[in-house]
Amino acid sequence: MFQELDQDNLAEIVANNETVVVQYAASWCGNCRIMKPKFKMLASQNESIPFVIVDAEQFPNSRQLAKVDNLPTFATFKNGALVNQTQTNKAEVLAELIQEVV
Repeated sequence: MFQELDQDNLAEIVANNETVVVQYAASWCGNCRIMKPKFKMLASQNESIPFVIVDAEQFPNSRQLAKVDNLPTFATFKNGALVNQTQTNKAEVLAELIQEVV
């Protein structure tokens, strides 16, 4: 399941789902735009897991859940807790991150 946040409610999504994968992005971030289709592709391969894109500048509370300081940042959450995160523009690195929680 893929979605882009339209409100600052990532904490609620993380609390209500066993596993969540997040891409923190911003409209000005070139690498974020490059990674978005790769993120969507991985979401389509893992339909039972929420894949969420968060505008890190627009939603500071959601950004704080992973203490994001660089974009794009990808984070995995399991049972309400941050498991791991990485800053990358490589699909294979993102796939490895996801494999840790599926």
